[in-house]
Amino acid sequence: MSQTAPAAAVALSHVSKIFGRFAALRDVSAAFPPGKLYAILGDNGAGKTTLLRAMVGLAPPTRGKVTVLGTEDLRAATAQIGYMAHPTLLYEEMSAIENLRYFAALYGIRQDHPCERAIRAVGLDPALARRVGQYSQGMRQRLSLARALVHDPRILFLDEPFSNVDVVSAREMVHVLAQMRDLGKTIFIVTHQAVLLEGVADEFVSMAAGQISARTRDLPSGLERGAPPARATL
Repeated sequence: MSQTAPAAAVALSHVSKIFGRFAALRDVSAAFPPGKLYAILGDNGAGKTTLLRAMVGLAPPTRGKVTVLGTEDLRAATAQIGYMAHPTLLYEEMSAIENLRYFAALYGIRQDHPCERAIRAVGLDPALARRVGQYSQGMRQRLSLARALVHDPRILFLDEPFSNVDVVSAREMVHVLAQMRDLGKTIFIVTHQAVLLEGVADEFVSMAAGQISARTRDLPSGLERGAPPARATL
């Protein structure tokens, strides 16, 4: 008896995004099955961040359509989407728990438990009273990830989560993300540090000139290889 393939978590059909005379995305069509970790790679200007923003509804296509969790109404899918922008978008005068209380309230969450759970999930202490402005860059990136997790979304979209983070902290973040994937979440990561995801990512999606140029299970040739981080187990 044949098994039906799961519906795509995200699907793009002939998506183009035009800014003036510049085509950031050019006729992109792709389907991404759920429960996988996708690393989106490419040079500056390849279209990585625009692709991510199109998926979350922040950069609506000029042409084509984007479907997330079976709907083209991306506002309807917002509660199931967690987005981490390149800037951390945190309030530096607040503590970690105060930041997450604010963002959780935007989803109608009034209890502290989801905030505390998200903070612990990224390896921080919810009882830490220190203001975010006194955090290291690695701690800020982790808290930004917690902000994306606070409402327990089914899909995570992360734009350069390892930027300006030391190698040890970055690998710890990779471990957290692998755990999330192993729990069934779908994760898209735009990164210039693909080697961190070697042995962890289910698929490497390479982009060039606004198009997906390759989809591979292994780290694309030509990128520096390092020791692969261990796959997370729970």
